[in-house]
Amino acid sequence: MGDIVNLNRARKRVARQTAAKEADANRARFGRSKSERAQEQQVSERAKALLDQHRLGDGEAS
Repeated sequence: MGDIVNLNRARKRVARQTAAKEADANRARFGRSKSERAQEQQVSERAKALLDQHRLGDGEAS
């Protein structure tokens, strides 16, 4: 005789596996996480602010 298999557990296991495959595909397709995007934005804003601090006047002599 074969082993007894709980069909509900088997269905749930298959559903988890397919969800994991889909999640991997989405990670590859959409790239970075929300925290990585936020960190990149902070770095960009900080660099822009630093550059603006070193900007010379607009060239008008008074």
